[in-house]
Amino acid sequence: MHDTIEARGAGARSPAPASARRRNSRILRALAPLPWIGPAIILIVAVVLWPVVEMVWTSLMKISSSGATLGFRGTGNYHDLFGETDLVSVLLRTVVWVVGVVVVTIVVSLAIGQLLNANFPGRRVVRWAVIVPWAASVLMTALTWKWMLNYYYGVVNKILKGVGLIDHSVNWLSNPTQALIWMMWVAVFVSLPFTSFVILAGLQTVPQEVYEAARVDGAGRARTYFRITLPLLRPALLVAAIINVINVFNSFPIIYAMTGGGPGSKTDTSTTFMYKLAFSGTGDVGESAAMAVVNFALILILVLLYLRAVGWRGEAQP
Repeated sequence: MHDTIEARGAGARSPAPASARRRNSRILRALAPLPWIGPAIILIVAVVLWPVVEMVWTSLMKISSSGATLGFRGTGNYHDLFGETDLVSVLLRTVVWVVGVVVVTIVVSLAIGQLLNANFPGRRVVRWAVIVPWAASVLMTALTWKWMLNYYYGVVNKILKGVGLIDHSVNWLSNPTQALIWMMWVAVFVSLPFTSFVILAGLQTVPQEVYEAARVDGAGRARTYFRITLPLLRPALLVAAIINVINVFNSFPIIYAMTGGGPGSKTDTSTTFMYKLAFSGTGDVGESAAMAVVNFALILILVLLYLRAVGWRGEAQP
């Protein structure tokens, strides 16, 4: 009898080690991918997360123009930043800059993507030609356009006078509105290749059977494009729009090379304004870091608003 009770007691205790073994097995299975994704995680922490932490911490410190930390300042840098008289106009101009460039880039790239997807003689050469603005240095492209817009010897004035659109040379980059429009055009020009090829990749994933079925149903080209092509391009458009928003928001070489944000700060966006806070005048690095934090928050807000507008969660649904 005693032996039977002990055996039953041992049997009652045996599930505990089995449960622990199952739990350890689950932990080991969960950690199995770690050697493979570990380097990527380390890279993300080192390249993305750590700089963000340093940026936020710097925005709370008092730092000299030489980079020496002079002590903790709290929200003083943010107070100085929001007291800047040009900040509101710079932020509004940044939104106009980003939305205008991205929308025009997407619309024009849809047409270029359709062209590159069509069968015609020399298609490969045309595709190579489209890549050229993307392969070239953005700074060199901006400087080239600045030379082309020069008041005295710029080719733009010569062409426009030659076709009779203007009577005399125009100093395009001295007027803030005209300068902003031309810089937006240059930003569109350098953004078109990447966006066009992303859309081209999306077009090549659309099954031809879908178009054949649409033709059988009597759908015209316009209806087929808006009812079939565009909905199926949503993943490609999502990627292109988000990357363009981030790139255009942080675009520095175009603005700084063409106008330097001038006259004054009339063509500054938040990125060039942030640079001026750190390296112009007294050089307030802490206030510039606060502007960087605001810049980072604005990018997140714009991206999240876009994702909400296009219903990105629906992409995961079958």
